[in-house]
Amino acid sequence: MTKAPYTLTAPARQTTSVVFASPHSGRDYPWAFLRRTVLDERAIRSSEDAFVDLLFGDAPEFGAPLVAATAPRAFIDVNRSADELDPALIEGVRKSTHNPRVTSGLGVIPRVVANGRSIYRGKLTLEEAQARLRDHWRPYHDRLQKLLDDTWSAFGEVILIDCHSMPHEAIDSIGTSKAPHPQIVLGDRFGAAAENRIVDRIEAAFAAAGLRVARNSPFAGAYTAQHYGRPSKGQHVIQVEIDRSLYMNERLIRPSGGFQSFRATMRGVIAEICEIGRREGLPLAAE
Repeated sequence: MTKAPYTLTAPARQTTSVVFASPHSGRDYPWAFLRRTVLDERAIRSSEDAFVDLLFGDAPEFGAPLVAATAPRAFIDVNRSADELDPALIEGVRKSTHNPRVTSGLGVIPRVVANGRSIYRGKLTLEEAQARLRDHWRPYHDRLQKLLDDTWSAFGEVILIDCHSMPHEAIDSIGTSKAPHPQIVLGDRFGAAAENRIVDRIEAAFAAAGLRVARNSPFAGAYTAQHYGRPSKGQHVIQVEIDRSLYMNERLIRPSGGFQSFRATMRGVIAEICEIGRREGLPLAAE
């Protein structure tokens, strides 16, 4: 029996225009996939935004839905366009215009995990790639689109928080003694995906929790922000990247001793973010 391509945790009643999504925290690794990869269990999980869905798991208590992909990023990346197919991995795919993500092996069906380690020996068939898109990518985006449409209809605006984590090493090198590395990176594609007033308030929520925040560097937002971000139409997307060292042992891919404390910190941040989309006089979404 095929597992559901996503989980949706809905509030008893949606009371905010904020929607949370976690595209990379999936950890349902198909047995056939694990048998095929040349990587061990720890290496295959290195691209996973492990436990991010748990960090944002309190969102429904504050009136916001949370949708999370269940398939792992190494199997299919729902934060890529469906047409970002890698000819170096998938048989029958023609080389097209240069796409740095695909060229580096990080297309919608990834060829590598963190640090450029190859997932497979040999190629996949086009039919297999299309099956992953049909069974995982499309259902996730169909559900996300419906959440956004329903929220916009109810509130006249929708704010999508696209939830991610980043390896500590990806940001450690950009800090200095005078300006330590950021712990949170907010990506709005330099204003193309969300209005500044909203990003300002999200930044303030993290800063009030004692976290160092940067914008758009080194992560400005990928497919989700690009595709769904339409601030001129009242549809805003903000990608949130969290330093993994704040809550997990990156080498062992396990929650650290500070996980529950950091989750409590995140609960306060989530509450503040949900307030951004809660305006007096706006109708409440149906139960």
